[in-house]
Amino acid sequence: MVTTEHFGITEDGRDFSLFTLEAAGITAKVSDFGAVLTSILAPDAAGTLADCVLGFDDGADYLTNKDFFGALAGPIANRTAGAELELGGRTYHLVKNEGENNNHTDFDRGLHKQLWDVVEVGESSVTFGIDLADGVYGLPGNRRFTVTYEVTPDARVRVHIHATTDAETCINATSHTYFNIAGAGKGVHDVLDQELQVWGSHFIPVGPGSIPTGEIRPVAGTPFDFTAGKPIGRDLAADDEQLKLCGGYDHAFCVDGYDGKGTVAHALRICDPASGRVMDVWTTQPGVQTYTGNYLGGLTGHDGAVYEPRDGIAFEAQFYADSPHHAGFPQDIFGPEQDFDSVIEFAFSVQ
Repeated sequence: MVTTEHFGITEDGRDFSLFTLEAAGITAKVSDFGAVLTSILAPDAAGTLADCVLGFDDGADYLTNKDFFGALAGPIANRTAGAELELGGRTYHLVKNEGENNNHTDFDRGLHKQLWDVVEVGESSVTFGIDLADGVYGLPGNRRFTVTYEVTPDARVRVHIHATTDAETCINATSHTYFNIAGAGKGVHDVLDQELQVWGSHFIPVGPGSIPTGEIRPVAGTPFDFTAGKPIGRDLAADDEQLKLCGGYDHAFCVDGYDGKGTVAHALRICDPASGRVMDVWTTQPGVQTYTGNYLGGLTGHDGAVYEPRDGIAFEAQFYADSPHHAGFPQDIFGPEQDFDSVIEFAFSVQ
């Protein structure tokens, strides 16, 4: 079932809406402003519902959404060294919004700050679309983005991002949603006791500015080894140069099941021992940028909750950051004969 309600007004006076999608005991809420995912209500082992997503109750707060809560980040999510990339022998420039580098394309005008068209409303799904002209965000190609949010009969929130372009361009869009599966409303606590298991035997180390070095490093013997599952906070204070560079985890885990052919692979599982709530993440993408909300602070969200560092964890399924500068990475370059297509699934259950 899908219901719609007024959610806010853009700075230029256009109305935007909140869509509520329900199926299999799961309720997800999304907006056509920014194509944001604002909420997921899921039951715990006792059947008690809680909102598992950090976000806002007032649509106006998404107009100034600086932490990308629930955002459709793009066209290029994550960081690009030097805020530039080369395509077809020509250099294209992005805005420098994080020192000399670029992060998430544009903090103020990115896809998460645009009013999308409502393309289709299904039984438990909604599709948004937006067109970008050649040169918008400093990137080539007339591009068409769509994103479909769906709550499936098997209790998954499915995010399907698709993009076409008439010229070679860089596309690495993702859902930048913060989760706290214990519940993200008033009385929220950090996620450090929640247990994370990652089907990823390697991760992407970074250097200054959180720019990947180009190395793909085994997790074995490092604080990044979640292959057997462990509390998120267990090794967070370890004497590790990668954790110090980012103030915690803000790294891509390489998805072991990635095959580059569109297979939806099991990437990770997070569970809350106290409530018994479990969420699995599945994706077609090669990596999941995992960010422990190291720099959150002071924002008031759902039910008056004040979000502080590590009150949420983001799982951003995407190509590895800065891929065009690293030939050994899977490449996020697309053109008229190859569309961008990404599926991310958040599957809920109990233990």
